[in-house]
Amino acid sequence: MKQNIKLTNIVRYVMIILVVAAGSCKKLQEDPKSIITPDTYYNTIDQVQSALVAAQSHLWDQFKGYQEDMFLFNQDDQITRGNLEIPEDYASTIWAAHYAALLNINQAIASLNKGLTNTGQEQMDQVMAQAKFLRAFNYFMLVREFGGVPLLTDETPDLFGTPVARSSIEEVYAQIIADFTAAIGKLPVSYEDPDRGLPTRDAAKGLLAKAYLTMATYPLNKTEYYANAAQLAGEIIADGNYSLVPDIKDLFSAATKYGPEMMWSFNSNNVDLGPDPRLWSDMQGFGTICAEPAWEQAYPPSPRKDAFIETELDGVKYYDLGDYWPGVHKFQYDSPEDIASNRSIVNMPIIRFADVLLIFAEADNMANGSPTPAAVDALNKVIDRGNGYVPNTADPLATLSMSKEEFDTKVIEERNYELCFEMDRWFDLVRKRILEEKTLPDYVINFTEDDYLWPIPSVDVRVNKLEQNPGY
Repeated sequence: MKQNIKLTNIVRYVMIILVVAAGSCKKLQEDPKSIITPDTYYNTIDQVQSALVAAQSHLWDQFKGYQEDMFLFNQDDQITRGNLEIPEDYASTIWAAHYAALLNINQAIASLNKGLTNTGQEQMDQVMAQAKFLRAFNYFMLVREFGGVPLLTDETPDLFGTPVARSSIEEVYAQIIADFTAAIGKLPVSYEDPDRGLPTRDAAKGLLAKAYLTMATYPLNKTEYYANAAQLAGEIIADGNYSLVPDIKDLFSAATKYGPEMMWSFNSNNVDLGPDPRLWSDMQGFGTICAEPAWEQAYPPSPRKDAFIETELDGVKYYDLGDYWPGVHKFQYDSPEDIASNRSIVNMPIIRFADVLLIFAEADNMANGSPTPAAVDALNKVIDRGNGYVPNTADPLATLSMSKEEFDTKVIEERNYELCFEMDRWFDLVRKRILEEKTLPDYVINFTEDDYLWPIPSVDVRVNKLEQNPGY
């Protein structure tokens, strides 16, 4: 059932700020020579690209977006302090950040459709592809977090005065597919300057494959989409534009933040800093995003575990230090000087080649009803790299003799180990419907089926008459 709503307050404020910033002057004139509005401001390619940069800044910036609110994902089984007691307004800042980003993106798309000054069609097509990629990504995050959401596009008329329907999950995914597909057709394979963090064709393919994989699982359970996910992920593997970093300890480093494995990330640099390095470690008593001890102790010993998880300080294990938790080592690759000054240029990966291999392995197995040689090979590439290319009885390679169910369980566990703390585990627990199974025994009493969606922000429930998700 659709619910009519009006534009959320945060988007109103962003629109007002944009108009004021673009048109402010030293004193008012009764006979202005021109009026700058969001409809007239984006006339050049630089202005449009600035809107896309602003969109990303809503989602990833110091003390904003997912940098500020990564702790929300502690309801998974990896991060400390999660207890499945999810209150009202649990993720309202994330909701607001996405819709503020979407306002910038939709305005950019509308301006590109009208045409820009002194800009060739090829350049406009590429920037349009970047904009549609970003719009698809925003809705992909929203639909997995909140379910059906208001679907605002560049074609939504009169955002201030016209009620907008809350779209169904199926409708949101239809927009995601359309936008990622359009992006695939126009995005380049690579850029001369990868440091800008712009999306590539394979990044769009990888995220569309992930969207198809999610559609094949809960809540839509449209299993026919396994084949779509396997096809796209298989194309990325066959094209060979990306590869695993051979040594797991080099995966998260300044030298590899733009390749060969990293396909698209939230981008940090010395101008736009990443999260405070202290966020990741409780070895010094500061950490917010730390590993759950029970999860760390169940993680198979391996070079990957050593590279990803921090378990001791000056040779002493965290559990012998008192009230400490294991830290996240994979994102602590800054220079000692930066860490000492609380600066970071860490990127947060959104899609990387290891994820693509795991998407292919899961989707190909499920589409074919049993593991194929290609699926086994893709999964074992990730396992073998994690184990340092030596046999590991604690995390053995997959085999063709596995059943479909056994292989699927193995893939999800490898996703658990490989993609830890990358804001991915929560979505796997939801789409595989295993949240209750994986919740710690102390907190499983708090579990209900309603936990699979986050609450709609209370301001939208009250002001915009938006129906709340069940259980809140």
